[in-house]
Amino acid sequence: MILQALKEYYDRKAADPDSGIAPLGWERKEIPYLIVLREDGTLLRVEDTQEKVGKKKRAKVFRVPQAVKRTVGVSANLLWDNVEYVTGVVCKGKPERVAAQHQAFVERLTELAECPSVKPICAFLATPDCQDKLASFPEWKEAVEGCAFVSFVLAGETCPVFNMPDVVEKINSGKPPSAEVSDGAICLVSGRRDVVAKLHPAIKGVQGTNTTGGNIISFNFPAACSFGKSQGENAPIGERAAFEYTTALNTLLSKDSRQKISVGDATTVFWSERETALENEFIDLFGEPEKDNPDKGVAAVARLLASVRSGSFSPEDDTIRFYVLGLAPNSARISVRFWHNGTVAEMERRFADWFENLQIAHGPKDKEHLSLWRLLVSIAPLGKSENIPPNLAGAVMRSILEGTPYPATLLSSAILRTKAEHEVTYPRAKLIKAFLNRNLNQERKLTVSLDKENANVGYRLGRLFAVLEKVQEEANPGLNATIRDKFYASASSTPNAVYGNLMRLKNHHLGKLSQGRMIYFEKLLGDIISEIPSFPAHLTLNDQGQFAIGYYHQRQDFFVGKRDKSAGVGDAKNVSGEAESVQAEFSL
Repeated sequence: MILQALKEYYDRKAADPDSGIAPLGWERKEIPYLIVLREDGTLLRVEDTQEKVGKKKRAKVFRVPQAVKRTVGVSANLLWDNVEYVTGVVCKGKPERVAAQHQAFVERLTELAECPSVKPICAFLATPDCQDKLASFPEWKEAVEGCAFVSFVLAGETCPVFNMPDVVEKINSGKPPSAEVSDGAICLVSGRRDVVAKLHPAIKGVQGTNTTGGNIISFNFPAACSFGKSQGENAPIGERAAFEYTTALNTLLSKDSRQKISVGDATTVFWSERETALENEFIDLFGEPEKDNPDKGVAAVARLLASVRSGSFSPEDDTIRFYVLGLAPNSARISVRFWHNGTVAEMERRFADWFENLQIAHGPKDKEHLSLWRLLVSIAPLGKSENIPPNLAGAVMRSILEGTPYPATLLSSAILRTKAEHEVTYPRAKLIKAFLNRNLNQERKLTVSLDKENANVGYRLGRLFAVLEKVQEEANPGLNATIRDKFYASASSTPNAVYGNLMRLKNHHLGKLSQGRMIYFEKLLGDIISEIPSFPAHLTLNDQGQFAIGYYHQRQDFFVGKRDKSAGVGDAKNVSGEAESVQAEFSL
């Protein structure tokens, strides 16, 4: 199913003349340097095709003859390759091996001996001092230092030699015909008879794999083979289908692709049967926002939620298939972390459910929409991508796609980081709320902002802890460390061990406040404690999540009240009115 969907995507792109996808026998490749030759084969200059993009350089992408499959042997590409293969200049290999590589490159040129455009290349490479002539150009010195890919272009022409009409015609005439091959096998992807691809083209762009790429399908040791078959014969896929599915996947994984995101160790690509709004906006929903348009993701989420709430789907959305494929590196090949397909309408409903569960009150400087990477990195030690718990990104994405409960690791990791850093951050609060609302399946869901009617003991204890901290802060302005820094972990897991001392301590702090503030806090404390019969000895992990949300909600409510009061909206004590305004803001 995966390979068939990728082949269909290739067919869709190949039918579009503006898509730029490579036809059979070709691929798209960055070629940083071009050797410019006159018609008689004399060297004119070395051209650098790279452009500066930010702090990095990006080479121009060309349609080149398909690369050969390299292992430990010597095998040259046609009309393009690295410096060692093309010119025989030693960059990092052994001289005798480089000489063999260059000889292999020259021998491949004989395949195109009849092409007038190739004759200047053969004449130049046959010149004894061609390496010395190249060394006089500073661009060539850079190419040698990086052992970069190079090719040739004739003076006055707008395209490299491998794109010249006579060369293209010759290469295409040597491709296998598209008709059925009598001596082949039935292809598992297309259902047609074709020559079986022993080795499939490499797939590049999966995060964590090396520059040479890897394979989804490969048989590289005897234990993986059956019935005396070797390599690709064990899963007969025709050469045309193998080219098409790998080209489609490489296109989705390319540097400029807007149809991939990377979170943790998983690289996710997505596409649909036909072009849809969801295909174009998926990266805005789950990826990092663009620097020049940081609000694009917020607009995409707003459009998604609005369409789901109003039911304003296109009739085709219930029939067009949408595909999501998660890939991760493995020791021998690329592994499929998850695969899901469904209709566009089905996907949009599940994505909308994810974003609705994430909605929670926040400060004016916090972004309404956070990417999946930004959310998961908030629960990783030191805030680093490599520290995101293994397989968590793939498991979360699978839950989003299938509408199933989120992995238990999501809550435990969020709680663990909250205790370690003594802070319920905005991203962690979003994840904890989403987890509890989806996984507990309880009648009373956690709300966007403060819920004064929520009687859950964990939620109430979290609110109580936030109020006690606020009392301490107002009683001791400029305090460097509060009870949160010393007691959050124990208060959220073993309340009975600490709340007795905290309640006695708050009497001392209340005595330092004005009469009005003291009465306000005493009333608020009484309302919260009225639903707590006793301080439990332990809180379950779910109740610890409730504790974090109760604490976060109460803290946000204090700040909302302060902002509204300074803006002349009302008194800071009008907590219920403030909660309603925040709820309205997030339900738009």
